[in-house]
Amino acid sequence: MTFPVRRIFLILGVLVLSMCSAIAQKLQWTPDGNSFYSFSENGISSIDPVHPENNKVFMTGRELTPAGTSRALNVQSFTISPDGNRILLFANTRRVWRENTRGDYWVFDRAAKKLVQLGQGLPVASLMFAKFSPDGRKVAYVSKHNIYIEDLQTHNHTAITQDGTDRIINGTFDWAYEEEFGCQDGFRWSPDGTRIAYWKLDARNIRNFLMINNTDSLYPFTIPVEYPKVGQNPSSCTIWFYDLRSKATHQAAIEGDPVQHYIPRMEWTPKGQSIILQQLNRQQNDSRILLVDAAAATSKQIYRETDAAWIDIKSRWNDNDPSGWDWINKEGEFLWLSEKNGWRQIYKLDLSGKETPITKGAYDVIQFNLYDAPTKTIYFAASPENATQNYLYRTRLNGGKATRVTPDDLSGTNKYTISPNGKIAILNHSSASELANGAIISLPDHRELAKARKVQAANPGDPKTTFFKLTTTDGVELDGWMVKPVPFDPHKKYPVVFYVYGEPASQTVLDNFNAGKNFLYNGSMAHDGYVYISLENRGAPAPKGSQWRKSIYRNIGRINIRDQAMGAKEILKWDFIDSSRVAVWGWSGGGSSTLNLLFQYPEIYKTGIAIAAVTNQLLYDNIYQERYMGVPTASNEDFVKGSPITYAKNLRGNLLYIHGTGDDNVHYQNAEMLINELIRQGKQFQLMSYPNRTHSISEGAGTREHLSTLYTNYLKAHCPPGGR
Repeated sequence: MTFPVRRIFLILGVLVLSMCSAIAQKLQWTPDGNSFYSFSENGISSIDPVHPENNKVFMTGRELTPAGTSRALNVQSFTISPDGNRILLFANTRRVWRENTRGDYWVFDRAAKKLVQLGQGLPVASLMFAKFSPDGRKVAYVSKHNIYIEDLQTHNHTAITQDGTDRIINGTFDWAYEEEFGCQDGFRWSPDGTRIAYWKLDARNIRNFLMINNTDSLYPFTIPVEYPKVGQNPSSCTIWFYDLRSKATHQAAIEGDPVQHYIPRMEWTPKGQSIILQQLNRQQNDSRILLVDAAAATSKQIYRETDAAWIDIKSRWNDNDPSGWDWINKEGEFLWLSEKNGWRQIYKLDLSGKETPITKGAYDVIQFNLYDAPTKTIYFAASPENATQNYLYRTRLNGGKATRVTPDDLSGTNKYTISPNGKIAILNHSSASELANGAIISLPDHRELAKARKVQAANPGDPKTTFFKLTTTDGVELDGWMVKPVPFDPHKKYPVVFYVYGEPASQTVLDNFNAGKNFLYNGSMAHDGYVYISLENRGAPAPKGSQWRKSIYRNIGRINIRDQAMGAKEILKWDFIDSSRVAVWGWSGGGSSTLNLLFQYPEIYKTGIAIAAVTNQLLYDNIYQERYMGVPTASNEDFVKGSPITYAKNLRGNLLYIHGTGDDNVHYQNAEMLINELIRQGKQFQLMSYPNRTHSISEGAGTREHLSTLYTNYLKAHCPPGGR
């Protein structure tokens, strides 16, 4: 649901660098902000994108090779100690849920030219989130749900928590926190290095969901995943302090039941006497910002916001990363984003809770990019005129009218990675017709300092994606994109295939290079004779105001499905659409929408391909589903009315259902419950299960090719292509 598969296929450009091992490295800037690091089998280099003559080797392959071995470390990321004398390297990484956040850490002493592995005696590749202390003399890290501090002179390590188990989680998070809040790194050094603040989750009351592996051994075995279903209590979440001087540990006194509240964000204040955190109630419609005094462990509320639907925390918009706090000075003023006036806007808050609006106007801030302190300039993404696009804007800290930085000729989606000094940025430009990655531009004048690498449509005869708007019978205006057949005969009628997601986690109608491209279709839909369309319903996270986004509250499976169906009805009026050949498909939340459309509006949709769908909303995780649907004790009827399984009896057309049995996100249980209901109702359909594949159905030799062929053959057989 919250892992839309289309993200897997984004073309990443220079924002992700790769080593020979194909492990992805996120962009890391040098401390001065003028260069970034590049990883290769020969070591690590710093790349000056404006002055290539300044490129230099940062670490050689020899320096990355441990004593007694012949191969350099396969480094995913690194940090430099505050004094610049040591380098902390993250290597031999392993996946935890979604990303490689577990592995081995090594420290390289630049003066001694010595490479030492941390955590000696702890399990191989078990260390997580290692961080230098502010004085650079120690490193703290997590291993097996306990937090350790290692002295870099003696390399003795001491556990500062000792109760860590598979269910008592110190310094990191459980499945649901990572999946739905983006939380991974769960501890923080104080600015003076005398304390560590950390999260502790108690997941002992979370039941295991057991996935079964039937293929990898003679006898099958189960794979347990702690997974809180809708209506089940989440893990208890508390914040603790460890004092390095007294070696004492104490819990922060935070008002509210730790089981019925979430804490998705926490950080030290600039002066280090307190931590600041965001607390959400279970329903996620009451957000409080609290200060907790580190010495006394007492807390006080400085800010509160409530919403009739839900509070959309910043992590849902900033690349799913809630870490850190957007401080603007050492006095503790910070930037905050809120939708309380109907639009997502930037505010300035101080530690007393005093609030000052920064951005103003009837538009949404899509993403906060950077605060440039020397010029008191805030950079952010927005698109006031077109919800399918994305542009860079800037405004002054003292407010005033925001200015668009992106030039008019860069129509489409523009993603900026701005250097820490605010002087240059890497721009990836994307639109339905072109992709231009890696331009280096200066700020704020947006002067191009280095050209982008361009990928364009090969010739004018290639399929063209066009954008349109339509208004449904309910008076709702929907954005859409369409690709017509090539060649196109306006006197013929063509089959139409709708691509849908439809839930609050993702948009489909975006002016980017993926618009109109079907990553599963084997061949060219346009040349085979299909009309390919996607519509954006209410509830999608488009920058069209909070009323648009939150109208879906307690209405998933209803309001979004009606918008899609009523939009399709308008499209079926077009002269070139064959209403007898109408197909719909989607993945994850899009799979759920596909089933609901096929079952609730069988007179419109004749064929559906649903992949990894939530068939019963009561089977999904509590954080996601309760955020958008309420807690089921108060709204169980809404969950039932929005679930595809409720309407399975209405199936008339052709259904292909696909699911991976190893899906830890949307469990295969959804498939089997739907299968039982379809059998009970006497409905024929086709099923493809992929053994042990996860939500992405990408593991194993030949899997993606098989899925693509299956998808394409089924579509051609049941929704034949070509004009008639």
